[in-house]
Amino acid sequence: MSIVAAEAPERPSTEAKRALLARLSARFGNRFSAGTALREQHANTLTWIACQPPDAVVFAETTQEVVELVRLCAEARAPIIPFGTGTSLEGQVNAPFGGISLDLSYMNRILTVHAEDFDCVVEPGVTRKALNEHLRDFGLFFSIDPGADASLGGMAATRASGTNAVRYGTMRDNVLSLTAVLADGTLLKTGNRARKSASGYDLTRLLVGSEGTLGIITELTLKLHGIPDTVLSAVCPFATIEGACNATIAAMQMGLPLARIELADAVQIRACNAYSHLTIAEAPTLFLEFHGTAASTREQVETFAEIAANEGGGEFRWAKRPEERTKLWQARHDAYWAVRGLLPGADVVTTDVCVPISALAACVGETHADIEETGLLAPIVGHVGDGNFHVMPLFDASNAEERRKVQGFLDRLVERALRMDGTCSGEHGVGQGKIRYLAQEHGAGVDVMIAIKKALDPLNILNPGKIFALP
Repeated sequence: MSIVAAEAPERPSTEAKRALLARLSARFGNRFSAGTALREQHANTLTWIACQPPDAVVFAETTQEVVELVRLCAEARAPIIPFGTGTSLEGQVNAPFGGISLDLSYMNRILTVHAEDFDCVVEPGVTRKALNEHLRDFGLFFSIDPGADASLGGMAATRASGTNAVRYGTMRDNVLSLTAVLADGTLLKTGNRARKSASGYDLTRLLVGSEGTLGIITELTLKLHGIPDTVLSAVCPFATIEGACNATIAAMQMGLPLARIELADAVQIRACNAYSHLTIAEAPTLFLEFHGTAASTREQVETFAEIAANEGGGEFRWAKRPEERTKLWQARHDAYWAVRGLLPGADVVTTDVCVPISALAACVGETHADIEETGLLAPIVGHVGDGNFHVMPLFDASNAEERRKVQGFLDRLVERALRMDGTCSGEHGVGQGKIRYLAQEHGAGVDVMIAIKKALDPLNILNPGKIFALP
């Protein structure tokens, strides 16, 4: 794979690095490790980008410890790579220039829940499942569901979204404010708990999606929602993938308040059936979920059934009981692992693009034709309610010709999305894997991003080598 290399930070000398590791070891004790296995695990990446481990791993327990570590690393000019649970997909946790992997998983406290205001304050190591378990007794839930049990700090840093985004928005919409440690150890609080503000620059959204390159998130204030009275889930097969996309477009253009609407093509359904022990017909299929009152969900279902019938949709299969819904959505969340079972031993690269909803059918249709013409085994699955879909080619990474074929397909996929006024990534982020596309998408905007990066991190120590190449 060809990755545009970012400017390396000025590396500490061997003596300076040795001195830094000794100081960190003395300060953090058994929460410091330079062991090979742990370092490699902290650079593990579910992609074809090579594993690039850090020089050491440090587990922080408090914001003040993060401040201390950042100041020590800044003094030594050593890179710092924030780490949550390691579920990122574009090499965001790799350490191409060495440095310290800062593991925030010990910062896993739910600090406050303001049920009356529908918000809560958490540390970055809290996972979404742990938070929702805690919120259940309040009758509330946190809506962002990327599938993996990711940490909320990592979800904010990568601007995650997932299956519920079509109704509840992405992390960008659900982080009210945050606290972050900047590259010089300054502690920044970007806002308060008010639902809106016209005061100054929107620093919260500047940090959300910055992938650890501008600051290290140590606290989050999150928007919550009431648990719906009625939840109905279903799957609906379609004769064609275009029909499934057109049904999605029609539903969204009608303003139907779907909670989730996910697409899986026939190949993906075959993989899910085998991996999750389902018996769904091997056809392009929509996974749907409706939230509301008993009356409103019934009305939503009836409306969508009419839309689906007009687009070649088949019979709905309902999952009304909680355990049935859980099995259905777990199968959707396990799509990546199911795909790996299609061709045991093969490598998988998972990528995503996002287009305006009106362009969805055309983009997915052209992508499906490209897959067939290229001769790839590459299932399609996605959060099509907001125009976001994923493709997962299987191939032999040791075969140079297959790598070139896959890279060519990925390049065409992004070019297609950009031609339709879309983006190279709806939720995976840029990391290392999509640096090559950023200038193509943003043009002069990349220069503005670089100016911000240099202003906030002049030594280039915060997750260097991610998002763009520094001149």
